Amino acid sequence: MELKDIVEAALFVAQKPLNTVELQALFPEGEQPETAAVRAALAELALEFNSRPIELKQVATGYRFQVREGLSPWISRLFEERPARYTKAFLETLAIIAYRQPVTRGEIEEIRGVAVSTQIIRNLLERDWVQVVGHKEVPGRPGLYATTRQFLDYFNLKGLDELPPLQTFIDRLGPIADPDLPIPATPATENERTETPEESASESNAATPHPTTPADGESAPTG
Repeated sequence: MELKDIVEAALFVAQKPLNTVELQALFPEGEQPETAAVRAALAELALEFNSRPIELKQVATGYRFQVREGLSPWISRLFEERPARYTKAFLETLAIIAYRQPVTRGEIEEIRGVAVSTQIIRNLLERDWVQVVGHKEVPGRPGLYATTRQFLDYFNLKGLDELPPLQTFIDRLGPIADPDLPIPATPATENERTETPEESASESNAATPHPTTPADGESAPTG
């Protein structure tokens, strides 16, 4: 059995991206292929699938097979769950964290000009798109928020240096209440309104994306 065939089969059945170490671990100890051999097999597979509707994609946590982006409108109809919808407040908060990280909640509020609801932060943490990476050395030592490797995987990115322009990033999250972005860099004042209970409730009721059903504009992973 060729190494390439084993790698291809593993990636097709895996429920998550696999890195080279995980692919090597498929073999008994003492028979594991060299990292260079695994990478060569991956490169050969990527070339073979270059003209296919399915592509081999490298993301932050490894490699996976997925449907090409252009086919997403048709493939998404296979899934009953509707794509997640996000409020303007949710999108702005996620975008600020992604493009300004690490950032505190107070800094997010200063950029947005309004208070950030606890529910928005909680939803970002529960989706594993955001994590606390430390604390700022100021009174109160507020937490510093940054994106996760799962965030990168969801948006088909290997690293933060591949983040697209802000508006493109927002478009990938699907329909929003108010598309008038980029985010205003207006300091918060006493006259600015805070999040309403209805906005907070809408965040908690947002549908969680199916693991194989991406938001608009994304590729759909098959493995």
